[in-house]
Amino acid sequence: MNPSIPSIVPVVPAQTALVVMHYQTDILGLFPSVAPTLLANTRALCDAARAKGVGVYFANLRFSPGYAEVSPLNRNGQGIKRLGLFLNDGTAPQLNQQADEPLIAAHRASVFFGTGLEARLRAHGVDSLILVGIATTGVVLSSVAYASDADFRLYTVKDCCYDPDTVVHEHLFDTAFDTRTTVLSLSDALVLLA
Repeated sequence: MNPSIPSIVPVVPAQTALVVMHYQTDILGLFPSVAPTLLANTRALCDAARAKGVGVYFANLRFSPGYAEVSPLNRNGQGIKRLGLFLNDGTAPQLNQQADEPLIAAHRASVFFGTGLEARLRAHGVDSLILVGIATTGVVLSSVAYASDADFRLYTVKDCCYDPDTVVHEHLFDTAFDTRTTVLSLSDALVLLA
Protein backbone atom coordinates (compact mmCIF):
# COMPACT_ATOMS: atom_id res chain seq x y z
CA MET A 1 0.00 0.00 0.00
CA ASN A 2 1.16 3.51 -0.74
CA PRO A 3 2.68 4.99 2.42
CA SER A 4 1.40 8.44 1.39
CA ILE A 5 -2.12 7.28 2.30
CA PRO A 6 -2.39 6.68 6.02
CA SER A 7 -4.46 3.84 7.43
CA ILE A 8 -6.58 2.85 4.47
CA VAL A 9 -9.01 0.17 5.48
CA PRO A 10 -8.68 -2.70 2.98
CA VAL A 11 -11.82 -3.45 1.03
CA VAL A 12 -13.84 -6.57 1.66
CA PRO A 13 -15.07 -7.36 -1.87
CA ALA A 14 -18.45 -8.79 -0.85
CA GLN A 15 -19.15 -5.69 1.25
CA THR A 16 -17.92 -3.11 -1.27
CA ALA A 17 -19.46 -1.54 -4.36
CA LEU A 18 -18.07 0.77 -7.01
CA VAL A 19 -20.74 3.31 -7.95
CA VAL A 20 -20.08 4.97 -11.32
CA MET A 21 -22.24 8.09 -11.47
CA HIS A 22 -23.38 9.90 -14.60
CA TYR A 23 -20.83 8.31 -16.93
CA GLN A 24 -23.43 8.51 -19.68
CA THR A 25 -23.14 9.56 -23.29
CA ASP A 26 -24.99 12.89 -23.00
CA ILE A 27 -22.83 14.08 -20.11
CA LEU A 28 -19.55 12.93 -21.65
CA GLY A 29 -20.59 14.69 -24.85
CA LEU A 30 -20.59 17.98 -22.92
CA PHE A 31 -16.88 17.53 -22.08
CA PRO A 32 -15.19 16.13 -25.22
CA SER A 33 -11.70 17.34 -24.32
CA VAL A 34 -11.54 15.34 -21.07
CA ALA A 35 -13.88 12.45 -21.88
CA PRO A 36 -11.21 10.08 -23.29
CA THR A 37 -9.03 10.36 -20.17
CA LEU A 38 -11.99 10.03 -17.80
CA LEU A 39 -13.25 6.98 -19.67
CA ALA A 40 -9.82 5.31 -19.72
CA ASN A 41 -9.33 5.94 -15.99
CA THR A 42 -12.78 4.73 -15.05
CA ARG A 43 -12.59 1.67 -17.29
CA ALA A 44 -9.36 0.67 -15.51
CA LEU A 45 -11.11 1.13 -12.16
CA CYS A 46 -14.17 -0.88 -13.27
CA ASP A 47 -11.98 -3.71 -14.55
CA ALA A 48 -9.99 -3.79 -11.29
CA ALA A 49 -13.20 -3.86 -9.23
CA ARG A 50 -14.59 -6.71 -11.35
CA ALA A 51 -11.37 -8.68 -11.01
CA LYS A 52 -11.45 -8.21 -7.21
CA GLY A 53 -15.08 -9.31 -6.95
CA VAL A 54 -16.36 -5.82 -6.06
CA GLY A 55 -19.85 -5.13 -7.42
CA VAL A 56 -20.09 -2.37 -10.01
CA TYR A 57 -23.22 -0.21 -10.12
CA PHE A 58 -24.00 2.48 -12.67
CA ALA A 59 -26.25 5.46 -11.97
CA ASN A 60 -27.46 7.75 -14.74
CA LEU A 61 -29.69 10.78 -14.92
CA ARG A 62 -32.88 9.71 -16.68
CA PHE A 63 -36.07 11.57 -17.48
CA SER A 64 -39.22 10.81 -19.40
CA PRO A 65 -40.19 12.96 -22.41
CA GLY A 66 -41.49 16.28 -21.16
CA TYR A 67 -39.44 15.99 -17.94
CA ALA A 68 -42.42 15.14 -15.75
CA GLU A 69 -39.99 14.33 -12.91
CA VAL A 70 -38.65 17.91 -12.80
CA SER A 71 -40.34 20.20 -10.31
CA PRO A 72 -40.70 23.88 -11.22
CA LEU A 73 -39.29 24.56 -7.74
CA ASN A 74 -36.04 22.70 -8.43
CA ARG A 75 -33.52 25.12 -9.96
CA ASN A 76 -31.04 22.39 -10.88
CA GLY A 77 -33.81 20.39 -12.52
CA GLN A 78 -34.93 23.39 -14.54
CA GLY A 79 -31.40 23.80 -15.84
CA ILE A 80 -31.33 20.13 -16.84
CA LYS A 81 -34.69 20.50 -18.59
CA ARG A 82 -33.36 23.43 -20.64
CA LEU A 83 -30.49 21.24 -21.87
CA GLY A 84 -32.99 18.80 -23.37
CA LEU A 85 -30.77 15.81 -22.55
CA PHE A 86 -30.89 12.58 -20.52
CA LEU A 87 -33.93 11.04 -22.20
CA ASN A 88 -32.51 8.21 -24.29
CA ASP A 89 -28.76 8.17 -23.67
CA GLY A 90 -27.00 5.26 -22.03
CA THR A 91 -23.93 4.36 -20.05
CA ALA A 92 -20.73 5.03 -21.97
CA PRO A 93 -20.00 1.80 -23.88
CA GLN A 94 -16.27 2.22 -23.19
CA LEU A 95 -16.93 1.13 -19.59
CA ASN A 96 -18.11 -2.31 -20.76
CA GLN A 97 -21.09 -2.52 -18.41
CA GLN A 98 -21.84 -6.18 -17.74
CA ALA A 99 -25.33 -7.70 -17.88
CA ASP A 100 -25.33 -8.30 -14.11
CA GLU A 101 -24.23 -4.74 -13.22
CA PRO A 102 -27.25 -2.69 -12.17
CA LEU A 103 -28.20 0.59 -13.81
CA ILE A 104 -29.92 3.00 -11.43
CA ALA A 105 -32.05 5.76 -12.97
CA ALA A 106 -31.89 8.98 -10.94
CA HIS A 107 -33.98 12.14 -11.31
CA ARG A 108 -31.91 14.30 -8.96
CA ALA A 109 -28.25 15.11 -8.35
CA SER A 110 -27.89 12.46 -5.65
CA VAL A 111 -27.96 8.88 -6.91
CA PHE A 112 -29.63 7.95 -3.63
CA PHE A 113 -32.60 10.35 -3.69
CA GLY A 114 -35.74 8.45 -4.68
CA THR A 115 -33.89 5.54 -6.31
CA GLY A 116 -33.82 2.64 -3.88
CA LEU A 117 -30.05 2.34 -4.37
CA GLU A 118 -29.32 2.35 -0.65
CA ALA A 119 -31.83 -0.45 0.02
CA ARG A 120 -30.33 -2.51 -2.81
CA LEU A 121 -26.80 -2.06 -1.46
CA ARG A 122 -27.83 -2.89 2.11
CA ALA A 123 -29.71 -5.98 0.92
CA HIS A 124 -26.44 -7.24 -0.54
CA GLY A 125 -24.47 -6.51 2.64
CA VAL A 126 -22.58 -3.55 1.17
CA ASP A 127 -21.19 -1.10 3.73
CA SER A 128 -18.32 0.42 1.72
CA LEU A 129 -18.56 2.48 -1.46
CA ILE A 130 -16.06 3.64 -4.03
CA LEU A 131 -17.63 6.69 -5.68
CA VAL A 132 -16.72 8.31 -9.00
CA GLY A 133 -18.70 10.65 -11.20
CA ILE A 134 -19.33 13.68 -13.33
CA ALA A 135 -19.71 16.37 -12.11
CA THR A 136 -17.94 16.87 -8.81
CA THR A 137 -20.15 19.81 -7.81
CA GLY A 138 -23.32 17.86 -8.64
CA VAL A 139 -23.67 14.11 -8.37
CA VAL A 140 -20.43 13.50 -6.47
CA LEU A 141 -21.04 16.17 -3.84
CA SER A 142 -24.70 15.24 -3.34
CA SER A 143 -24.03 11.51 -3.22
CA VAL A 144 -21.01 11.78 -0.91
CA ALA A 145 -23.04 13.90 1.52
CA TYR A 146 -25.89 11.38 1.59
CA ALA A 147 -23.71 8.27 1.76
CA SER A 148 -21.63 9.76 4.57
CA ASP A 149 -24.75 10.54 6.59
CA ALA A 150 -25.97 6.99 5.88
CA ASP A 151 -22.78 5.62 7.51
CA PHE A 152 -21.17 4.00 4.49
CA ARG A 153 -17.38 3.73 4.49
CA LEU A 154 -16.45 5.91 1.52
CA TYR A 155 -13.65 6.18 -0.98
CA THR A 156 -13.56 8.73 -3.80
CA VAL A 157 -11.21 8.38 -6.76
CA LYS A 158 -10.20 11.86 -7.80
CA ASP A 159 -8.86 10.86 -11.24
CA CYS A 160 -12.30 9.47 -12.12
CA CYS A 161 -14.23 12.59 -11.11
CA TYR A 162 -14.54 15.78 -13.12
CA ASP A 163 -16.00 19.23 -12.91
CA PRO A 164 -15.59 22.09 -15.37
CA ASP A 165 -14.96 24.38 -12.39
CA THR A 166 -11.48 23.15 -11.50
CA VAL A 167 -11.11 25.48 -8.52
CA VAL A 168 -14.23 24.16 -6.81
CA HIS A 169 -13.34 20.58 -7.83
CA GLU A 170 -9.97 20.87 -6.07
CA HIS A 171 -11.50 22.62 -3.07
CA LEU A 172 -14.12 19.91 -2.58
CA PHE A 173 -11.50 17.16 -2.63
CA ASP A 174 -9.36 19.10 -0.17
CA THR A 175 -12.20 19.87 2.23
CA ALA A 176 -15.65 18.24 2.13
CA PHE A 177 -14.54 14.98 0.53
CA ASP A 178 -11.39 14.67 2.61
CA THR A 179 -13.45 14.85 5.81
CA ARG A 180 -16.07 12.32 4.66
CA THR A 181 -14.18 9.92 2.40
CA THR A 182 -10.77 8.45 1.78
CA VAL A 183 -9.61 10.35 -1.28
CA LEU A 184 -7.58 8.18 -3.65
CA SER A 185 -5.69 8.69 -6.87
CA LEU A 186 -6.41 6.13 -9.58
CA SER A 187 -3.08 4.44 -8.92
CA ASP A 188 -3.84 4.13 -5.19
CA ALA A 189 -7.34 2.81 -5.96
CA LEU A 190 -5.86 0.17 -8.24
CA VAL A 191 -3.51 -0.90 -5.44
CA LEU A 192 -6.49 -1.06 -3.06
CA LEU A 193 -8.27 -3.33 -5.53
CA ALA A 194 -5.25 -5.49 -6.40
